[in-house]
Amino acid sequence: MSKEKFDAIVVGAGPSGNAAAYTLAKAGLKVLQIERGEYPGSKNVQGAILYADALERIIPDFRDDAPLERHIIEQRMWMLDENSFVGSHYRSDDYNKPPYNRYTIIRAQFDKWFSGKVREAGALLICETTVEELILDGGRVAGVRCDRMGGDVFADVVILADGVNSTLARKAGFHSELSPKNVALAVKEILFLPEETIQARFNIGAEEGVVIEMMGSVTEGMVGTGFLYTNKDSLTIGVGCMLADFKANPNRTAPYALLEKLKRHPSIAPLIEGGEMKEYCAHLIPEGGFNAVPRIYGDGWMIVGDSGGFVNAAHREGSNLAMTTGRLAAETVIAAKSAGKPLTAKTLKAYKDALDESFVMKDLKKYRRLPQILESSPQFFTTYPELLNRAAKTLFTVDGVDKTTKQREILGSFTAARRLTGLVGDALKLWKGTR
Repeated sequence: MSKEKFDAIVVGAGPSGNAAAYTLAKAGLKVLQIERGEYPGSKNVQGAILYADALERIIPDFRDDAPLERHIIEQRMWMLDENSFVGSHYRSDDYNKPPYNRYTIIRAQFDKWFSGKVREAGALLICETTVEELILDGGRVAGVRCDRMGGDVFADVVILADGVNSTLARKAGFHSELSPKNVALAVKEILFLPEETIQARFNIGAEEGVVIEMMGSVTEGMVGTGFLYTNKDSLTIGVGCMLADFKANPNRTAPYALLEKLKRHPSIAPLIEGGEMKEYCAHLIPEGGFNAVPRIYGDGWMIVGDSGGFVNAAHREGSNLAMTTGRLAAETVIAAKSAGKPLTAKTLKAYKDALDESFVMKDLKKYRRLPQILESSPQFFTTYPELLNRAAKTLFTVDGVDKTTKQREILGSFTAARRLTGLVGDALKLWKGTR
């Protein structure tokens, strides 16, 4: 390991780390990026949806050679019971006109590509190396200590992009261990299918894609969702629930079993039939929102991406927040270097100020009450999906019963639910949770 000093060390080669390292190197700074995986993307897991705007601000011409799967033209939201679903779709031809807004991606391929751009910009990447701790000089971060002989490396600033529940930040005392209430455990599979089969089943063209997000029976009363994304010649399917729910009841259905149950659902099984499983993985997602974001800067250090809890669970957004935080952290360093300022906490506060003015913190603040509301309201994942599906079945079944009687039956079901769960109160809570 080289003893030379760098302008910046970036720990991690996911979207946030790559965004930070690329932006720094592109500006001519001397950058070292350290990744514990065999290659960038080998340890990274995501659904995965790429939001074009965030990457376009970093690499404007990324569409020319990035490994993109399909651009999304349709979003489906499903509320499931055991045998059916009630849903809404949004499909627009406006999303079928370049430049496209969202894409499905395969993370292993995309991260390799992004990492290549980082190296082209001039950063030095070292893989299969674990950063064991931060080197502190008094109260200031001066570098990192790696698991290699002579593995002490020094820099003016260290950017932590090392994932959920950042071990380095905890060891250094920058924040405590994440509460299980603020972390989701997700599992996913990639199922290979012929392109023409995917296009026929989802009613899409050669480059078009569909995203399905699901709530209800899929999580068996736990706070969480399921998802299904169309890639070029594969489907990504998964389910995620809050870690606190699994810990509270060890007899809960295991995550992999929830995924198998989702795959057998009558509405899902025909869409994935014949798919050959090529990848299975599990990962943690920080979903505590605004109130769970730790301190993100200090003397000689900043935190970006999942390490800082930057995920908008309400809208299932993560990669755009990750890349934006990485870019803003890098731009803070670039501005300080240009002005000849030391990279102290006082200087790096500009990173937090920039984040506060961005969509990242504004969106997280908007939904700051939502995690607690959902945690205390399991009916959003049990009673209400069941009621909606029962009401739809009652209304659409033609069996000689008059519609007035059917409407009374539906109203009776919702009146009972109102007594049991406080339907009106729940609606108000949900509304307040998005204010």
